[in-house]
Amino acid sequence: MEANYNPRTVEEVFRDFKGRRAGIIKALTTDVAEFYQQCDPEKENLCLYGFPSEQWEVNLPAEEVPPELPEPALGINFARDGMQEKDWLSLVAVHSDAWLLSVSFYFGARFGFGKSDRKRLFNMINDLPTVFEVVNGTAQANQKEKSTVSNHSSTKSKSNSKPPPPPTEEEEEGLDDEEDEDDDEHGETLCGSCGENYASDEFWICCDICEKWFHGKCVNITPARAEKIKQYKCPSCSNKRARP
Repeated sequence: MEANYNPRTVEEVFRDFKGRRAGIIKALTTDVAEFYQQCDPEKENLCLYGFPSEQWEVNLPAEEVPPELPEPALGINFARDGMQEKDWLSLVAVHSDAWLLSVSFYFGARFGFGKSDRKRLFNMINDLPTVFEVVNGTAQANQKEKSTVSNHSSTKSKSNSKPPPPPTEEEEEGLDDEEDEDDDEHGETLCGSCGENYASDEFWICCDICEKWFHGKCVNITPARAEKIKQYKCPSCSNKRARP
């Protein structure tokens, strides 16, 4: 496990949160086959840890009581073979979201964040989709619905093209207040691997199976390689077909 690490400012705690979140998302999406294998129900209580370095680890809980940091959910491996894989991953994702928040606000309490700092930290965290939303494609589904409402994307784009841009201000005016409020939360296309927003200077690729968008760098696909791919399958879809 990681050495003691103590971020002391709102920005440092948020960077810590993003790193841990990215590691957990990687375990539940890009590295899902390896994660599934490590969560052997025959082993003892196991936890999924995300680290600030954007890495993840399945390991036993800390021996000391109380631990240095709040602990993730215990025994995630026990339910692996008793549930549908999608439901099990969703359960781990929900508990991971709760853990990520608890770690961030543990740092906030430890280093005396005031009301304004706690609110700022929560708002920064809340601007990102949850691990659960990324794993279940909820964030992408909301974005897809938005694109359909604004007539931006009636058919799926080619795999190596960029995702559709968000609607213009004029198009936004035609939406209901309720739709506008929902759209504000998902105003950008999100990567199915890291959950980060789309940027115009980055290469993206779309899975032809689940229709999720991914940063090329997150799935190790370059523009040159994408040109040679007739049908792109993201790591998660490829693993599902490969696993017995």
